[in-house]
Amino acid sequence: MKRPFFFPFFFVPLAFLAALAVMLLWNAIIPDLLNANQIGYWQSLGLIVLSRVLFGGFHCGPPSFMRHRWEKLTPEEREQMRSNWRHRCSWHEEPPKSENQ
Repeated sequence: MKRPFFFPFFFVPLAFLAALAVMLLWNAIIPDLLNANQIGYWQSLGLIVLSRVLFGGFHCGPPSFMRHRWEKLTPEEREQMRSNWRHRCSWHEEPPKSENQ
């Protein structure tokens, strides 16, 4: 998917506003809570970049390799996977019965 021409004009100001928000939140909470120093604007922008590198955030949806695998599954395999994930993500449901048991 091609990004429209205005994408940089939207993304850059948004990144700078996010850095401002991180700086204000850090300076309002962290120095009192952890007895740490206040940070400047460029340090907050650096924290955002560092978090992006370490945690790989700022993207929507599953990683592309997962999407490609999902698209190759049959509807039955997709339902089986959903069932397995429902079991893994809940504590009160019984495990799904496998056809092999």
